[in-house]
Amino acid sequence: MRSVIWVSAVYLLALGGLADMARADVVRYVRYADGDAVSYGIEEGDSVRQLSAAPWNGGQATGRTVRRADVRLLAPAEPSKVIAVGYNYKSHRGDRELPAHPPIFLKLPTAIIGPDEAVVYPAGATDLHYEAELVVVIGKTAKQVSPGQAGEYIFGITAGNDVSERAWQANDLQWFRAKASDTFGPLGPAIVTGLNHNDLLVESRLNGEVKQSQRTRDLIHNVEAIVSHVSQTVTLYPGDIIYTGTPGSTSAMQPGDVIEIEVEGVGVLRSHIVDGR
Repeated sequence: MRSVIWVSAVYLLALGGLADMARADVVRYVRYADGDAVSYGIEEGDSVRQLSAAPWNGGQATGRTVRRADVRLLAPAEPSKVIAVGYNYKSHRGDRELPAHPPIFLKLPTAIIGPDEAVVYPAGATDLHYEAELVVVIGKTAKQVSPGQAGEYIFGITAGNDVSERAWQANDLQWFRAKASDTFGPLGPAIVTGLNHNDLLVESRLNGEVKQSQRTRDLIHNVEAIVSHVSQTVTLYPGDIIYTGTPGSTSAMQPGDVIEIEVEGVGVLRSHIVDGR
């Protein structure tokens, strides 16, 4: 009997060790402002360990640690390009025919803002919507990679809000204003490694009310397929980001509203809407 108990204890300890190993694989990278200085770091509980550079550019721990409460989180990446995928959940696509390849459009790096920053409701806008999305961060230069290779080029994932002006989206020649206006790309709060990006819950909450909620396993084109497809014609560089599509239905936002985007394991990306008209 004692031998059974001993074996069970060893088994439980082994399971605990495996769980600890799994947790150890999950790392949260942030970019933050400490006074006038901007740094990348690793968030660990209430502290942030400073890195010498972006982690995808070989950043190493400097030995300096700051309290999380004493710094301001910024958008966790500074991409050279911002790519996005449209209609990538059946719940958002509706009756449209499923495409053979991910439908791609562009946002601009100047659209990117960080957690708790303001989304500006611009002059001329009439129908501003949120779009909760999983965002992929590229870790190394990717050119013409296969779907099977694509995972090797993904650094981690974060949360994003593909803010969209529906009237402009419907009536302009391209989605330039509708998708890429200043502040239309909230991103953060952290870039997380070690998560299964193909099965995470993505949610939006407008003034506390859940508006979207679906798992990334329902993506029409999964993360690897998206990275591979983009890389066939565009070279992806470390720190570049891809918004992977939004689920379900969206609705209009108004100045004074608070929109929260949450990706499981990443955290909450919160923005408030301000009137720029």
